[in-house]
Amino acid sequence: MLPVLDHGIAPNALLGAQFHPVDMQQALALAKQAMFERKRLQHSDVNVAKIVQMADDPQLREDVLQSDFICVDGMGVRWACKLLGLGLPDRVTGVDLMMQSFTLCATEGFRPFLFGARQEVLNKMVEVLGKSHPDLNIAGTRNGYFKPDDEADIVAQIKASGADCLFVGITSPIKERFLRKYRDEFDVPFLVGVGGSFDVAAGKVKRAPIWMQKIGMEWLFRVLQEPRRLFWRYLKTNLQFAVMVVRAAVRRDRGHTTNDTAKKAP
Repeated sequence: MLPVLDHGIAPNALLGAQFHPVDMQQALALAKQAMFERKRLQHSDVNVAKIVQMADDPQLREDVLQSDFICVDGMGVRWACKLLGLGLPDRVTGVDLMMQSFTLCATEGFRPFLFGARQEVLNKMVEVLGKSHPDLNIAGTRNGYFKPDDEADIVAQIKASGADCLFVGITSPIKERFLRKYRDEFDVPFLVGVGGSFDVAAGKVKRAPIWMQKIGMEWLFRVLQEPRRLFWRYLKTNLQFAVMVVRAAVRRDRGHTTNDTAKKAP
């Protein structure tokens, strides 16, 4: 069960997952507080793909739900919340949280560690950040290709860096397993898994226009960039999620009907 955050922000449950109904400003305020106080705050997120993955992978589900707070990343999840009568959270996408955290770090003097992606992508990302955030002091970097035997050295490198926040640009479920396993060894307050966001920050992958993001069609923009690799994956995942939502809606309606019948019984 996810903890209740400061200011009484309690988690909501959806399709076997959970999330805190926070917006970007609340998420950044939590991150800032954690870094100031040097108190661990492991962030995770849920979107359509991850909720489907969690349903099929109990270990991933456990790793995600052991996070300190979880945001909604994806319009599909927001639509499901609306259909199922849950409180509607704002989207807090991993890439936006990461980029705004860099701005926070540059302003407050916090130092991020970047772990993930290929070395050339990581190098380009650092170059781009040097231009967009000249006051940002990066604590360290490490590419995301490693063997199990390398993990102890990676953890030691991150800990020795004295970083205030760690961004892990590695795919699921690897990043969730890694963060849960070592989160108390890093000595880094704010921990964030951001998937493919390093590719976006480096300019390797383009984000959808704002209007497509707002109507929930960012996934289609990604498919159009890499149709052979992504079309069937997105189609399968979206269909699975739609089935999960419909089943949950039917169960909810049956429950309401049963309760109404019980109330009317003499």
